[in-house]
Formats: sequence, C-alpha cells, structure tokens
Amino acid sequence: MSILPQSGVRNRLLRALPPEDFAALQPALRSQDMALRHVLIPSHTTIETVFFPEAGFVSITNDEPSGRVEIGLIGREGLVGAAPILLDDDRSPHTHFVQMAGHMLSIDVAVLRSEVERRPTLRRLLHRFIQAQFVQTAQTAFANARGNTATRLARWLLMCHDRIDGNQITVTQDFMSFMLGVERPGVTAALRTLETDGFVRKRRGSVEVLDREGLLDCAGDGYGVAEAEYVRLIEGRLEPQA
Repeated sequence: MSILPQSGVRNRLLRALPPEDFAALQPALRSQDMALRHVLIPSHTTIETVFFPEAGFVSITNDEPSGRVEIGLIGREGLVGAAPILLDDDRSPHTHFVQMAGHMLSIDVAVLRSEVERRPTLRRLLHRFIQAQFVQTAQTAFANARGNTATRLARWLLMCHDRIDGNQITVTQDFMSFMLGVERPGVTAALRTLETDGFVRKRRGSVEVLDREGLLDCAGDGYGVAEAEYVRLIEGRLEPQA
C-alpha cells in the first residue's frame, strides 16, 4: 500500500518535518489500524517498531501488582516509543497500549535510528518531542499531587479531547478509574460533578464534552503547561543547527 504524501498525513510530528526528512522516512512507513486495547509496546520487552498515531490515542501505563496507573498519553501529536529508542535504550518499564482505536503509521526502529543519525533536523524534532513528553509526565505528577479527583478527571478529559475529532470520548467509568488510579466511586462522583456543572454528558461507554471552557476552569493549573511546551518545541520554527 502506498503511503500518503506529507500533506495527507495527520500526525503532527510528521507534518512538522522538513520535506526532505519526511521523504527519507516515507518508504519505510506502514499504514495500519490501531485496535482497542492492543498492546503496542509491552513493558520490559525489546522495542522493534515505533508508531506515529494518525487517529485515536495510546496510554503509557505503570503496571504493578497493586494496579495500573496512566503516566502518559500520546495521540496524533507524537511518536509512541520515542524516548527509549532515541535515548540509547531498547525497552521501557512501561506498557504502551491503544486506549482509543484509530489508525497509525509504523516504522522499524533500525530504520528510524539510521535516519536520525544522518539527519540533524529529524533528530532535533524528535528529541524536542521527548522533552514535551517529559513535561507532560511532570505535569501529571503535579496534577495528581495538587488536584482533587474532579480536577484530575477534567484534565484527563481535556487531554483526550485534544486527540480526537468531535466531542465524544469513548471510555467507561471503570477504565477512567484505572487510568486515574482512583476507586470507581470516586470517579463516578467526580463525573457527576462535571455533568451537574454542564461540562460533560455521560453516555453508555462514553463521555461527551459539552463545555470545554468549563473543563479548563475546573482543571486549573493541571492543564496547559505541557500543551504550550509542545506548541513551542514542535510547532515553532526550528533554529538552524549550530
């Protein structure tokens, strides 16, 4: 199957590449579906393929006997598996799995590493994305330490909303409790608060965003820093290589 031209891809990292860098990757990119709950990168396993989501998004989770907690979220703005394979490692202690089904472009690690070594602007852009992910993880820690369940849920819904078309987020309350590391009654109460305030509407197996500005007010300082850093690092002009 032939790959779309750069103007036709939806992944924001690929679209931000200089045309010559995208052209170097293009023959190696494979188009494939992202199936719900499919594990793209198991924990503590050699990574052979990385993924540019086009639609849908992927959770990065810390899985322990005590439970699973989400520590990162990647959609069409990023590359799944970037940090380990571009920082001289070959695996991650975290699980990367599809939280919302969609579509992605995959590429073999060996090919991407080879092109990153040869192409400074490609390397710099992907390293900047890794920095943006570090900021997102730090912001998650801040939100978890300073926010209550309702503000954390508002932030999480905003992050999901950023990565979809439309306003319908396919997710169950059980799954939200896993991702936030909160017992289901706490998530149910927080979701009821957001619905009472008119920010969202609960549906069977999904949540509809009705008032994004209201969610932003509720999330407060927990949301926005990582998103602004992504815009600065990725969508700003890349300075010439020194």
